[in-house]
Amino acid sequence: MTDPKDNVPEEGEPQVEGDATNAAEPEDLVEAEGPDVEVPTDGPAAGGPAADAANDLSPEDEALLADAARGIAEDKLSTEDRDLVAEMRADMLRAQAELVNFRKRVERDREANREVAIAEVVRALLPALDDLTRAEAHGDLTEGPMQVIGQKIRGGFEKFKLVQIGEKGESFDPNIHEAIVQLPTPGATGQTVADVVEPGYKLGERVLRAAKVAVAVPA
Repeated sequence: MTDPKDNVPEEGEPQVEGDATNAAEPEDLVEAEGPDVEVPTDGPAAGGPAADAANDLSPEDEALLADAARGIAEDKLSTEDRDLVAEMRADMLRAQAELVNFRKRVERDREANREVAIAEVVRALLPALDDLTRAEAHGDLTEGPMQVIGQKIRGGFEKFKLVQIGEKGESFDPNIHEAIVQLPTPGATGQTVADVVEPGYKLGERVLRAAKVAVAVPA
């Protein structure tokens, strides 16, 4: 029997500076016998993931199990038949559990691929966003149609939770800052951002680009 897990594409995405991929171990997989899981032969726990798998049984399987249950209750089955019924039930629940696991993996991979695609598109548009920021700093977006266009562009990025990072005076963090110069500063007790040469950006918790900064260090 082919394991549904073989059909799931491997996750992967380009590594970016300051980017840490959150690859949480799946905790919601249905437990069944095998390398992934194990389903008890006496039936799933009420309300648990295995119960969800049992709820996915076809009407034909449910009818067979109901007939077997009636036979056991009326003591019409031999010991061998009882063992066979228990084994068949375990096999059906195991197959259903594997299907539930497969569906969850597919959904998880689909969401991960969607996030990667959005990140790549937004990253490609960052130079245009830099031009917009420079134009705003020069006063070119104070009035007229360009002001409205700039607001719409920024609003579109905000819908995807794009956040600018890198502020003058904050502590230097190599996870979100890229130091391009160090400035020995009398009285400095640690590394702080003295100036932001180019702002960085985060998309949710993903760092798309580290902020290029000048860092003040103790003299």
